[in-house]
Amino acid sequence: MNSVKTVVRPLQRSNNIHFLRKMATESIAYPTLIKAASQNSSLRLNHSCVRIKNPETSLKFYTSNFGMTLVGHKKFPDMKFDLYFLSFPKTPFPQNEKGEDDVFGVSGVLELTHNYGTEDDPDFKVNNGNEEPFRGFGHICFSLPDVEKTCAELEANGVAFKKRLSDGRQKNIAFALDPDGYWIELLSYNRSPEVKPIDEGYKFNHTMVRIKDPAKSLGFYQNVLGMKLLDKNEHANAKFTLYFLGYDTSDKPRWAKEGILELTHNWGTENEADFHYHTGNDKPQGYGHICLSLDDPAALCHEIESVYGESISWGVKFNHGKMKNLAFIKDPDGYSIEIVPCGLIA
Repeated sequence: MNSVKTVVRPLQRSNNIHFLRKMATESIAYPTLIKAASQNSSLRLNHSCVRIKNPETSLKFYTSNFGMTLVGHKKFPDMKFDLYFLSFPKTPFPQNEKGEDDVFGVSGVLELTHNYGTEDDPDFKVNNGNEEPFRGFGHICFSLPDVEKTCAELEANGVAFKKRLSDGRQKNIAFALDPDGYWIELLSYNRSPEVKPIDEGYKFNHTMVRIKDPAKSLGFYQNVLGMKLLDKNEHANAKFTLYFLGYDTSDKPRWAKEGILELTHNWGTENEADFHYHTGNDKPQGYGHICLSLDDPAALCHEIESVYGESISWGVKFNHGKMKNLAFIKDPDGYSIEIVPCGLIA
């Protein structure tokens, strides 16, 4: 998307279901449903990963300004990086077999990856995904009960903004900036004046990436990974379309959920042979991946390999890398998707 995106209303249920069925069954690129995904109630979009320069600065930013809690810290000194897992408070938080918070057992987790030494390198800067020629990843989004109150508090605390509520035409969304320049969309899940406002705390609502070809991407995420199309919004004047996918098909409004993937398509990119987005994993690095967790990732990965073979790329096949019990699959744009078991102990 070329500009800060528009927040839009969900489709009427009948249109949404019609479009979902059409895309899931008529996809040319990925026509076969993977049963281990489409028939799996344990699947969730667990976390989104971004690289950071200074963990002390980033952890303070997310815990102090948004009330996130550090639910996991995994150290890999031999590979010279640490992982920090943050979540908004959840009660109860599932436990793994060690009695620790199972960071892979819920949706709405933010993973911050720190490569040792970046905090002391004055020239190091992450790629936030929104600057040419390295656009790809767009933003993460937090939904909350009162966006005006939250934005006022953030501004009083010195948080920088890409877009304030008062900027532009869309007065109900804002974009804050984290210490590395990543965009954080802020919106309220209390959106109807006819409904009494609720306070369910903050939610890690979605992660946005830009895509080249929606037919390929929607086929991949629906037929291969079992996601459902929750919302589609077309903006003809600006020539882009937004697709929201996830595993939570409850009647709860899309903006009141966690674990959603937003795909942004700028019209015409699918017809440009040499066009591609930056995935965040080539230099300059920034965005890392989204992660799916489920009860039996081995069965899912093996079925994908059996059905699609060489037509789907893998960063690491299941259980083949240095870190066991996980895989990294690549979507049509080359973005990485980690696949892990619930309860994984690294």
